[in-house]
Amino acid sequence: MESTHKGMNSTLTFRSATIADVEAVVVLIESAYRGEGSRAGWTTEADLLDGQRTNIDEVSTIISGSHSRIRLALRSGELVGCVRVDDARDAGYIGMVTVSPTLQSAGIGRQLLIEAERVVRDELQLTSARMTVIGQRDTLIAWYERQGYCCSGKRLPFPYDNPRAGIPRRTDLYFEVLVKKLVRLD
Repeated sequence: MESTHKGMNSTLTFRSATIADVEAVVVLIESAYRGEGSRAGWTTEADLLDGQRTNIDEVSTIISGSHSRIRLALRSGELVGCVRVDDARDAGYIGMVTVSPTLQSAGIGRQLLIEAERVVRDELQLTSARMTVIGQRDTLIAWYERQGYCCSGKRLPFPYDNPRAGIPRRTDLYFEVLVKKLVRLD
């Protein structure tokens, strides 16, 4: 399903990623979260983690999954953002909210979140969304709170023993669980 959102600076078109999009999605996610290039935006994890954020196998599995998808944000046909949406049964799980580092702070992230919530509410027929954010990312958590998410009080341990999660640069990492009730618009 394709959808369109008009934002402050541009109109974005959204569609679900296909296997043909995997490489471009991985490149986008890596550029926004890890390495020196990610520092061009404000959502970088480069001070907290080294290593990969994702890989071709993980993105392929998400795209091919029966309970998961990645929605792409396109501006004039160019990939500028993406977001993962999973059916976690009790809530929609939203993750990998990604905007090209040089386009961050232009409203694309907000539009991605609106699209992800639309998928959770209208396509998955769920009444709440959930996400996990590294607890040390105060600025990002504050941004999600301004979008209506609340800290649930639940924290999850960081998987230090799983190199797929990244190579930690600190020993105090954890995930904060954020939740939001979604209202049907019909």
